[in-house]
Amino acid sequence: MSQKLRAGILGGTGMVGQRFIALLENHPWFEVVAIAASPRSAGKRYEDAVGGRWKMDTPMPKAVKDIVVMNVNEIEAVASKVDFVFSAVDMSKEEIKEIEEAYAKTETPVVSNNSAHRWTEDVPMVVPEINAEHMKVIEFQKKRLGTDRGFVAVKPNCSIQSYAPVLTAWMEFEPYEVTATTYQAISGAGKTFQDWPQMQGNVIPFIGGEEEKSEKEPLRIWGEIKDGVIVPAQTPVITCQCVRVPVLNGHTAAVFVKFKKKPTKEQLIQKLIEFRGAPQELELPSAPRQFIQYLEEDDRPQVTEDVNYENGMGISVGRLREDTVYDWKFIGLSHNTVRGAAGGAILCAELLKAQGYITEK
Repeated sequence: MSQKLRAGILGGTGMVGQRFIALLENHPWFEVVAIAASPRSAGKRYEDAVGGRWKMDTPMPKAVKDIVVMNVNEIEAVASKVDFVFSAVDMSKEEIKEIEEAYAKTETPVVSNNSAHRWTEDVPMVVPEINAEHMKVIEFQKKRLGTDRGFVAVKPNCSIQSYAPVLTAWMEFEPYEVTATTYQAISGAGKTFQDWPQMQGNVIPFIGGEEEKSEKEPLRIWGEIKDGVIVPAQTPVITCQCVRVPVLNGHTAAVFVKFKKKPTKEQLIQKLIEFRGAPQELELPSAPRQFIQYLEEDDRPQVTEDVNYENGMGISVGRLREDTVYDWKFIGLSHNTVRGAAGGAILCAELLKAQGYITEK
């Protein structure tokens, strides 16, 4: 590729926006040329706008330090500088819906980390290894919006990444009932321990909205396009509890599964190891070579050992064993701000570029 596509970051000063900027440093296809945020940050150099709030464990990329932050509400001005945008804005759901569609109507594709459009029927919500074909619904969305190249695409909630890919790998065995508990890192709330000292040594058994997302979003991912909209699957039925734990990065899930067909442990592990999707076939830049790894040790996966597997883009699974009530149970682990947020959205953008939906303006 001779020239990189020009990317903008909406909500670039927040934690997910910072993660986008860190992950896009030296990206082979995309270059951050515009950063937009709230009016209070607009007009400042990015380094000054962030100030002491840089939350990544790698230094701020030099290439973005002097970019002057734009007002995210000045849509035409931002859109004129970019080929597409990533969205990580911190607004109400209705405000996010409105602003993301407004950017799309300027013929600027929007790849969003936000939840606002996850249930808009003609907006694809994609884990690229699972449902790359859902991007086809964009053609129906563009008709609704009256655009030629502008659209909105989203990635799903971070909490499902540690078990939805696993269940997808096992679909031929027909899982029909799933119970999951997710143990979610504080960065999922946009926090560090400095911001949230109350989480030191603490567990909070409630995360607003997470349980419904964790139960319903996998069904939309497993759904199909009918009459220009995505119709969610009906099974497996999922019930979930979501717990905040004193971990910086990494969502862990304890999952119990019932199957209509009765697989062996060897068959289940083989399906995990062999599971591949469009990112691996297309060799997308951010794609993990091995999407899911299975760990044989009794005490794995662990956050400290495994959260950065495949640069945070892979899923780690362990402790697969028979259960006395369900058929099988396992532990899954994913990086919530890489695979579960910015990295997952970047992989979606790479897929959209490979499919011809994101091009130079």
